[in-house]
Amino acid sequence: MVAERGALSSYHVAMVPMLSRPGALADMGRAAARWLGGWWQIVHLGALLLVLALLPSSYSGASRARLAREIYLDTAPILLWFTLLAALIGLVLIRIVVVTAASYGLSQYALQMVVRVLVLELIPLTAAIFVALRIGLPDGRELARMRLRGELDVLRQRGIDPLRHEVLPRVLAGGFAVLMLAAVAGVVTLVLAYLSVHGFTPGGLARYTRTVGQVFSPAMTLIFTIKTLLLALAVSLIPVASALYDLPRGRVRTSPELQALVRLFLVMLLIEAASLIGNYY
Repeated sequence: MVAERGALSSYHVAMVPMLSRPGALADMGRAAARWLGGWWQIVHLGALLLVLALLPSSYSGASRARLAREIYLDTAPILLWFTLLAALIGLVLIRIVVVTAASYGLSQYALQMVVRVLVLELIPLTAAIFVALRIGLPDGRELARMRLRGELDVLRQRGIDPLRHEVLPRVLAGGFAVLMLAAVAGVVTLVLAYLSVHGFTPGGLARYTRTVGQVFSPAMTLIFTIKTLLLALAVSLIPVASALYDLPRGRVRTSPELQALVRLFLVMLLIEAASLIGNYY
């Protein structure tokens, strides 16, 4: 009898998840709806900001001054440090690639590997991650606090559009920071690659420019440009949208910053994967 009661108890325990399965499916449906709704809000906000960015009235008077201030504050303090960090890491990787290629008798391919790996792939991705952690997430946190304190509603009551006054300058400045860091670090890496292989002599300039030109074919240049622009858009838009629309609703929900980070790295992974497929397949 004891064994039969134990078996019946186990049977009832095993039946509990099956009985609660409709509720679990409903929870999964609601979670999927919230997930899709969050992405739709990001796309909708991006469309609104795109329209505002194309309007000349968004760059008049105080708006232009505020945008210039945001661009300077977001880019100038980190440009030098990121360039130095990229140069240091680039020197190490260039040296590793050049020495390894020479040991296998493949020195003619060393520069192509350096340009493809560093300039085309690593530098834009690193710049996007750097700006996301340094600018994107802090801007999202600040906007979330402004919304919780009601400051955005106060601006709206005064007849000031919060999207144009607070959100658009941050998004444009974050995107500009990614583009500037990637461009400057890419140029510095190209210069360091030439100096590491040919030294301080112009004798190898013709060969070097020919090699770089072979890497930057029209197709690869287009893919590289699109990838960098998409990374800049993702880094500047997703944290801000998550801060505006994904405020916590209880103890079980994750913070807007964590949600923004998950969404951001998912989008960056998809962009990088699409770039690799376009470049090498």
